[in-house]
Amino acid sequence: MKKSIGTPERLYPNPVVLVSCSNGLKDNIITLSWVGTVCGNPPMVSISIRPSRYSHELISTSREFVINIPDEKMTETCDFCGTRSGRDFDKFEDMKLTKEKGLMINTPMIKECPVNIECRVQDIIQLGTHDIFISEILNVNADEKIIYSDGDIDYEKIEVLSYLMGHYLKNKIIK
Repeated sequence: MKKSIGTPERLYPNPVVLVSCSNGLKDNIITLSWVGTVCGNPPMVSISIRPSRYSHELISTSREFVINIPDEKMTETCDFCGTRSGRDFDKFEDMKLTKEKGLMINTPMIKECPVNIECRVQDIIQLGTHDIFISEILNVNADEKIIYSDGDIDYEKIEVLSYLMGHYLKNKIIK
């Protein structure tokens, strides 16, 4: 028999991403797992961030960001960027990450991440503890070694991460 546990959000595991953002003067990275696809045409995603976070301020100002998809070798980076504030740390420098120019926006991508998704904010919805940034995908960049001959991403070549209530998980594709 099932027992009610109330109403906590429990849609786990969630993908782990490193979101880079900038106000033009300072760049930052925040680790998020509340990220998702919201529309296919136009291609749109959402990210949810607490208003108290420094990245919330940067994204609200610039109205753009990059979703950088890390691989399992970047677990320490994900943890660092998710537990320290960009107000106090230069996460690119501290984690020795390389800023890479995107094609469509001014916010830097993280070169060490195999996939980078350039996004422009279309709407910010205040929900409660988090605000959701509904954003259009302007461009997807991927390392050449993980692209199929048809141009799509071969995710079997990347050990992407998920987050499960305080723990990181490596995802494996099951056929």
